[in-house]
Amino acid sequence: MVSPVTVPGSFETLSRADLAVLVPELLLCGQLIDRSGMAHLIMEFGREGMAEVAIEEWESASPWYTRRMQKALRYEGDDVVTIFKGLQLDIGAPPQFMDFRYRVDDPQHGEFWLDHCGALMDVEPLGDEFVTTMCHDIEDPTFDATAIATNPYAQIRPIHRPPRRPADQHPHCAWTVIIDPSHVPPVMTHHTEQIGCTAAASTELSPIDDGDEGASDYAGSLLSDLRFSDFSRSALVRIAQEVSLQHHLLALGFLLAVRKRTSEDKAREITLKQLTGIAGVAAQRIRDALGLPSDLEGLSAVLALHPLLNPKQYVTSEIHWDGENLELWISRAGRVDEDGGWPTLIDADHLEPLQALVRGVNPHFTVRVNSDTPAGLHIAVDIAEDPAPECVEVAITKVSSGAGFAFQDRGIPLPLFVV
Repeated sequence: MVSPVTVPGSFETLSRADLAVLVPELLLCGQLIDRSGMAHLIMEFGREGMAEVAIEEWESASPWYTRRMQKALRYEGDDVVTIFKGLQLDIGAPPQFMDFRYRVDDPQHGEFWLDHCGALMDVEPLGDEFVTTMCHDIEDPTFDATAIATNPYAQIRPIHRPPRRPADQHPHCAWTVIIDPSHVPPVMTHHTEQIGCTAAASTELSPIDDGDEGASDYAGSLLSDLRFSDFSRSALVRIAQEVSLQHHLLALGFLLAVRKRTSEDKAREITLKQLTGIAGVAAQRIRDALGLPSDLEGLSAVLALHPLLNPKQYVTSEIHWDGENLELWISRAGRVDEDGGWPTLIDADHLEPLQALVRGVNPHFTVRVNSDTPAGLHIAVDIAEDPAPECVEVAITKVSSGAGFAFQDRGIPLPLFVV
């Protein structure tokens, strides 16, 4: 028997071309976190309670990950261009699925509109009340929370937005962005301050090598689209790490908001369901996007790239693959454990997210506990004779059109505003 070897760590092992494919997938999976979680919130708290949690989770997370990406790709600033660049790298606005288009009039004035809003397509069949909840009640405070990361005097206000009148109104919505010192800055909420104090918010990630071929930052002109293949390999590694961290920050905001409204056990139960849904969908999309096989070797690669276990500087884990046996060890001493984030919800009695993840690669896969100690959770992956049915949490997440969304090559992006 060959001794198990540790699968090399995640994004750093991918080619530049594969990273360019993976990054938009990670952005889209981040947006689908809400599709995974909101149905369970509606059942527990109703539509209005769901909206309150959604507002608080995005308010909590988005200012911190927005600033992190600005710093990582060296486009820090206080103008409209900086805000728009941030939206292009935000899990709340994954490219094409949330098809943001931009116009910049000057550094203090601009507009954006959505030629296609996948979130609207998901919610419209539920009726005008749900559309209003998303496009009015949730968007107003969360857009301001995103803008405050760049300039406290920035305001994002609607030109028009759904419910659509007429029913085929296009673009789906349109907004102005105006920076004016006369605007009253929004007050940073307590839950935003709490997430800003997490280990996730301050985790140091891989530096970008300026000597790599390709763009090492986004310091130049605002582009109509980001073509990720134009970035260098090390820049793409850093972007993938930052986007994975966005997942964790949003999940921490979600858990914080749910805890305020129910017991600790119920909050963990709801967040575990959220994680289970997105874990399965993300695994399947990563497998398909990179053309990975549905065998144990393919699963080892998916595990190494999955946002649940990334970035490695935040989540400490090891994947062992010897050509026959696949094992996963999740440490209880990583930075994520300081925050009580996603991996801490998984133990010997709560394996649903890992079951959904492995079955997203192959429904015959199943996980088995080798040990569960204060040092870490050690599991093995087995192959069952019969395929497992898709779990409810994954099926709920797949109600979103994002679960089956296909990205397209849009060619060379155009500069919209020259810096």
